[in-house]
Amino acid sequence: MAERGCPRAARGGRAGPGGRAVPGPEAEAPRGSRTVRGSLERRRCLYLRTGRACCQMVEVLLAALILVCSSVSCGSAGGYTGLPALGGIYYYQYGGAYSGFSGADGERAQQLDQRFYLLKLPIARAAMAVAGCLLVFPCVLIFVGVLRVPWHFPAWLLIECILYIVIAVGTLPALYYFLHSLLSVYNSSVCKEREQLYQSKGYQGFWCSLHGAEIAAGLLGCLAAMAYLLSAGLAVRDYRTVHEQKQKPLQL
Repeated sequence: MAERGCPRAARGGRAGPGGRAVPGPEAEAPRGSRTVRGSLERRRCLYLRTGRACCQMVEVLLAALILVCSSVSCGSAGGYTGLPALGGIYYYQYGGAYSGFSGADGERAQQLDQRFYLLKLPIARAAMAVAGCLLVFPCVLIFVGVLRVPWHFPAWLLIECILYIVIAVGTLPALYYFLHSLLSVYNSSVCKEREQLYQSKGYQGFWCSLHGAEIAAGLLGCLAAMAYLLSAGLAVRDYRTVHEQKQKPLQL
């Protein structure tokens, strides 16, 4: 029986007393390293299943939608000057060869389009900058959570909670400024004259009022503020959970 155990001992590493095979260190090390590496990867992926991570991914989506809606206001002013440059069916339907503008009316429409575009440009750029920051913030927090920083440094969750509350409170005056500034542009004499000029030529869609993308940006901003408050509450809950688990290391 001892002779039959020798080949097995050679394969495993060395032979123990009674001819039993004892695995060598070179056979145990790769298996242990693979186990540790796999457990670390599973722990990092588990964060993406938590409620806080799901809420942060919703925040990323909302910020991306706000960025898209804000960029609409930063686009071309449309009308007589902007649409012919686009070409295609849009050009022949709203501007270009059969636009109805000629002479002084065409020059006046061009000036009004340019002035109206310049009035809206700073507001749209500010909204896009804020939306870009709101898009980066939850992405950074997701990356921090995947690296398990809150577990090693639980106070980070309290910092995260404070940041969320500040952003949620700051979102409300930012939305007010965004909508109030747009309404002031639409109530300006430039917009009123532009609207009357296009209506005199039979064109519709140049009204001096908020359009769908701008209203959607405001509603998405409200949803984002509620998501930030929810994330703040989840951060406090997770801080308590981590603190309790730190007090009971033997049960982990």
